[in-house]
Amino acid sequence: MTKFLKNVLITGAGKGIGEVTVKLFLSKGYFVYALIKDKKDNFKFKNYKNISIFNGDVKDIKLIKKIISKSNNNNKVITGLVNNAGIRHRKKFLDIKKDDLENVFQTNFFSIFQLMQLFSKNLIKKKLSGSIVNISSIVGQTGFDELASYGSSKGALISLTKCFAVEMAKKNIRSNSISPGFTKTTFYKPFKKNKKKLYSWTLSRIPQKRWGEPKEISELIHFLISDNSNYITGENINIDGGWLSA
Repeated sequence: MTKFLKNVLITGAGKGIGEVTVKLFLSKGYFVYALIKDKKDNFKFKNYKNISIFNGDVKDIKLIKKIISKSNNNNKVITGLVNNAGIRHRKKFLDIKKDDLENVFQTNFFSIFQLMQLFSKNLIKKKLSGSIVNISSIVGQTGFDELASYGSSKGALISLTKCFAVEMAKKNIRSNSISPGFTKTTFYKPFKKNKKKLYSWTLSRIPQKRWGEPKEISELIHFLISDNSNYITGENINIDGGWLSA
């Protein structure tokens, strides 16, 4: 295997953690393939070089194949993969329908599974090493009201990360997951304004008494993608201000 190349694909790149992560990787000298669902978010990167933007849904496997093919043709083979795209689903357990469950798992699990397969097959063919970071959630490890479908998909993602790491270690492809707690994404301001009591409760429940910053998540993502974490694989790292330890 040759050394790790600084070319990374980041899904869910248009907002929140994804946006901040794209900008961090660009500042670190990476070439970034950014998968953005909404074209309206493209302008956020208009002043950046070394970025190739694709608009579409992570469930679109034809699009994923197109991105990988382009990276091969441009001689900028993707060796880092950040699976950040995901959807949140909130509904009472007894009201969840099969369609609800399938929709959540299609985005939060099945599409990631397929992307990891395509990414890995390409690396093996090219005889390159690689690293994957899957964005899970603390909800995948503990119980929350009305988050059974979402939490189940994120718990499954952690298990996938670990199984992949064991099987693909011999191919020099690593995988780790990150489980953020409450973080100041686009969800933060309306939550703080419209659910003041619940927001206050989260602060009282978090040992550090604050929500996390997207930059804190992105820095950890970069570390896990980079060669500096070569001996770390199959891990799930919580970044939650101590929530799960309290």
